[in-house]
Amino acid sequence: MPPSARRLREIAALFTRLGFTAFGGPAAHIAMMRDEVVDRRRWVSEQEFLDLVGAANVIPGPTSTELAIHVGRSRAGWPGLLVAGACFIVPATLIVLALAWAYVEYGATPEGEALLYGIAPVVIGVVVNALWKLGRTAVTDVPMAVVAVAVVALYLVGVNELVLLFGTGLLVMLARNVRAPGAWRTSALLPWLAPAPVLAAASAEVAVTVARLFATFVKIGVVLFGSGYVLYAFLRADFVERLGWLTQQQLLDAVAVGQLTPGPLFTTATFVGYVVLGVPGALVATAGIFLPSFVFVALTAPVIPRLRASRWLGAALDGVNVAAVALMAGVTWQLALDAVVDLPTAALAVGAAAVLFVWRPNAAWLVLAGAVAGLAIEALR
Repeated sequence: MPPSARRLREIAALFTRLGFTAFGGPAAHIAMMRDEVVDRRRWVSEQEFLDLVGAANVIPGPTSTELAIHVGRSRAGWPGLLVAGACFIVPATLIVLALAWAYVEYGATPEGEALLYGIAPVVIGVVVNALWKLGRTAVTDVPMAVVAVAVVALYLVGVNELVLLFGTGLLVMLARNVRAPGAWRTSALLPWLAPAPVLAAASAEVAVTVARLFATFVKIGVVLFGSGYVLYAFLRADFVERLGWLTQQQLLDAVAVGQLTPGPLFTTATFVGYVVLGVPGALVATAGIFLPSFVFVALTAPVIPRLRASRWLGAALDGVNVAAVALMAGVTWQLALDAVVDLPTAALAVGAAAVLFVWRPNAAWLVLAGAVAGLAIEALR
């Protein structure tokens, strides 16, 4: 067998297995990939792996998926890029598709509602824990904290999330490089806050079409920086508010499915697509949200290390990251208003966050525990 074909088979086998078993979110995925490609297989050195992680962090899209794509390209060129990405994405897509079918068929039954009653607040606790960890990295000083609070406030009053992401990136880039060193002041926010446009949400449901569904997910894949959890802010803005294709509860349920399944959190798009438009919708949504990642990795792999080293672009990326965390905080608050509806759900949300802070178990186990708790609470009523 030619060496190139053998390498492609090795890549396919590894990333298919990870696609079925990589629970725990992007940080866990990265740790598992490092163990496999640095320690066990020695495909790349430690430094090369760190460089690939940095490359995946400075472009939009799901970090762990883009890392898989980078590893595939490093190991076997452009064919490896395609094979690694597809093999990591497809297993989770199939699992989510099965769960979406079960949700549509049985989610409205009393048992299904009891499951979701317990799962939804646990998901809020899981996201709060992730928000805390991401916030400690993104919010590095008082001015960045002020920026984060401002972004949350503007998001909650209806400012478009893309305006907030790129506006914050521009603000931080200019504040760090145009003003004198050490002159980062709260007053730097004022020129940005004053003209911020508020884009009203759609007041009526927009007709569902395959083309619109695909275009919406491509747009999200192109502009979404930060954790997969930030995806929920975009899903709520587009599918709940602007298009009216999902209810708030359906979005919460989509978040829960994302926590239960291995592989990329972005396969939440598969669930949304199925709920909106069945199997064609699931396939189109999945293709739309992941397609930009393949394109970005292919285009930027040769030059991406120099982007992070740039003082201007590095500052812009820091601004985008803090805005992404702030958007995540805003949508968490909105989802919590629907998920935490009484004392038991409040206890589940707080308990899930506390367990993650102290013991750090796999979030999928907490979601399953929430499902059991929901059934138990319903049985006791």
